[in-house]
Amino acid sequence: MNRRIFLLLGAHSTLVWALAGKSLAQTVARLKSREYPLPVLPDLPNQVMPDLIGAPDDPASWPSFREMLFSWRKEMKKNSSPDSRYDRPEYAWCSSAYNCYFLMMGDRLFLDPEKGEFTVERFLEYTEKEFGRIDMVVLWHAYPRIGLDERNQFDFYREMPGGIPQLRKITDEFHRRNVKVFINYNPWDTGTRQESASDSDLLASLIGDLDADGIFLDTLSEGNPELLEKVEAVKDGVAFESELALPAEQIPHHQMSWAQWFTDTPTPGILRNKWLERRHMQHAISRWNSDRTSDLHTAWMNGSGTMIWENVFGQWMGWNQRDKSFLRSISPIQKRYTGLFSGEGWTPLALIPEKEHLYANLWQKEGVRLWTLVNRSDRPLTGSLLCVDHHHGDQYYDLIQGKKIRPGASRGKQRLNGVIPPRGIGCFLALPPSQRGKDFRLFLASQARISQSWNLTADFPALKATRRPVAPTRAYPVTPPGMVRIDAFTGPQQRIFRVRETGCYTSTDPGFINEVYPALHHNVTLQIYEEFPPFLIDEVPVTNRMFRAFLEASGYAPANRENFLRHWNHHEIPHGKEDHPVVYVNLADARAFALWAGKRLPTEGEWQFAGQGSDRRRYPWGNHWSEGKANGGETGDTTPVRTFPEGISPSGCYDLCGNVWEMTESEYLDQRNRFCILKGGSFYQAKGSGWYFDGGPQTLDFSAKMILIAPGLDRCSSVGFRCAADLL
Repeated sequence: MNRRIFLLLGAHSTLVWALAGKSLAQTVARLKSREYPLPVLPDLPNQVMPDLIGAPDDPASWPSFREMLFSWRKEMKKNSSPDSRYDRPEYAWCSSAYNCYFLMMGDRLFLDPEKGEFTVERFLEYTEKEFGRIDMVVLWHAYPRIGLDERNQFDFYREMPGGIPQLRKITDEFHRRNVKVFINYNPWDTGTRQESASDSDLLASLIGDLDADGIFLDTLSEGNPELLEKVEAVKDGVAFESELALPAEQIPHHQMSWAQWFTDTPTPGILRNKWLERRHMQHAISRWNSDRTSDLHTAWMNGSGTMIWENVFGQWMGWNQRDKSFLRSISPIQKRYTGLFSGEGWTPLALIPEKEHLYANLWQKEGVRLWTLVNRSDRPLTGSLLCVDHHHGDQYYDLIQGKKIRPGASRGKQRLNGVIPPRGIGCFLALPPSQRGKDFRLFLASQARISQSWNLTADFPALKATRRPVAPTRAYPVTPPGMVRIDAFTGPQQRIFRVRETGCYTSTDPGFINEVYPALHHNVTLQIYEEFPPFLIDEVPVTNRMFRAFLEASGYAPANRENFLRHWNHHEIPHGKEDHPVVYVNLADARAFALWAGKRLPTEGEWQFAGQGSDRRRYPWGNHWSEGKANGGETGDTTPVRTFPEGISPSGCYDLCGNVWEMTESEYLDQRNRFCILKGGSFYQAKGSGWYFDGGPQTLDFSAKMILIAPGLDRCSSVGFRCAADLL
């Protein structure tokens, strides 16, 4: 029989293993001898180890489990390439990059929206206080905004405040604080503006321009060889990290990978890739979990890393105080003892702990022994936790509590006492005299201070997004030309959002995530109560001609001019586009126009009611889509307002469906995100991926959440506005 591993599923979902190299008869006999329930053996000639190798529940089977792990690794190593990137000094940093922060570049913690300046120092002060040291950041840039207009993923980096030169300064600031910087690659971005160069060339160029340290491979399990080769030609030591599970055969070429939603067994399992190559770094992540202890346990028991992700594409999923406390204690130990966690002295489930639901792995090198422990139960574990072999001269320490242990002797053994909170972590160290460095006492004192600052509150730290107050206009006694009167409304309005990771309005309840996000890219319907008096709204979106009149009369000039009226030629309206909706304006520009005109922007509810009327129709003309009644993108551009008279709403409004998305006065803010609601859809639609922003004409009850990043990026070719006003 070919040498291979069979993965067998026994009773009670316990994973049972048969060793490579055994005959089928030997395997069956071995299983029977251990009184395992015998399942049907499948024909799996290409069976490979799972991404997380589950461990058996019964401690009596742990020696066999370890034997299988070591035998399998030995066989795999026989066929591994002798030329490994891990042996090169320029990649040495990867094995100690434990904590990675997934950073939305528009996060208000990182980007001052008023000044348009990145605040690296403020961000790092926050992360150090909350999580301890971070080792790397992913500068996430485009999704979920990409596809709103034709700009591609590389444009989003180029058009960040200050452009590429400013991003280089950001990288330099992170480097001064010994934090590595990764850029992001969206391989699915094939439907926006295409460039003459390949993605591989553009990414390699970006690595060189920014002096970045790695590339995060979004939605990929591995990078293509061309990309790896071209990036390596630009800079040595650039790491590649896959989002999806990295195939074992790609470990030599990818120094990092996510351990995303890896389901563990009750007894902590083994990360396959980390077991094969101890210097490989995996970051455990389950982005929608409000309880991170499962990921922390996986990282801690595998000597691997954690992905810190709070702002999930505009939806807040912050860490609770308990989990942040545990991570702050884990990180310094991992950094100090990287040589253990990336070395050959790893023994999974090395001994049977003294308490139920307690598990321990052993890491050792040059006489130093370190045990990582996790408490899988929801109650504290106290007293004697481990009984270990005593080596002459060894002293024992609790590295989580930061103190020396006075163990109890028992026939050449030492009992190690301690306290591990519910779902908590522990760490014991046996240290021979030759390994006691001068700074060890300072390290213990630091660990003691961290543990004393623990907060074991596990409540979800909700952030409530509040809507910006609507500034009233002067009260109009009659309806002025170009506007229509809309009646008062009180009651529920149906709102439809396309389910994407950016969420809807707020993130006060993590249960909403579990309810709405079993699958992405479907529509969800919300009922929103609205109440407003009669008001006025423009018949048409503000046009280029109207906006030029505003500029000439007011002398308005935005503080930040990036992409302001980008479609105009030297401050002149392109010929023939005088009556097209004005675009490449942001919310501040639109509000400035409205203030000058004695108006304001309509709220989301007002805009929708102006289109639907009392019969709650889906489109301005009725309940079904009709060709020729709206700009559906046939020309690939905006069209003059009033081009589609048959698409007028009952109230007399034009262009409420298609042509351009319209900004509303429904702007929301929390401490980390700022966004406004868009209505109506547009002529533009990026095709080829479900990850793109919603495009094309939309129904009147459809709402889109536009994350506001920075003035230049917020000015789009597909977004305009119309005004509203108050009535006496």
